[in-house]
Amino acid sequence: MKRVTWFIGGVAAGAAGVGYAKKKVRSTAAQLAPARVAQGAVTKVRSTVGHAVDAVREGRHAMRAKQAEMTARNEGRAASLAEVLGPGDQVQVDGVPVDAAQVMVLRDPDRMAPTSGSRGRRSAR
Repeated sequence: MKRVTWFIGGVAAGAAGVGYAKKKVRSTAAQLAPARVAQGAVTKVRSTVGHAVDAVREGRHAMRAKQAEMTARNEGRAASLAEVLGPGDQVQVDGVPVDAAQVMVLRDPDRMAPTSGSRGRRSAR
């Protein structure tokens, strides 16, 4: 009786193993079908192109911002807040103190007020 029990258990385990293997092979074959592989490649290319386009846009934006800053410096419209603030003054952004030397003020040339001699300071009105 022991041998029959072990034989039936082996047959059942073998049948289950073959069924599982057959299911996995079909699933893998479906994933590796030419249409499925092409679809995956197209999705990956679109994603990569999207990331590249975003990077180029971000680079152009940074380039334009840097160019505006450099132009303003050359025209004398740019000043660091450290040059404008008095001793003991503090700069805060959203309630967090920041270093005034890292903040640049770019003035619109049409709205610039006459200066009283010191660069970056507006005259009292």
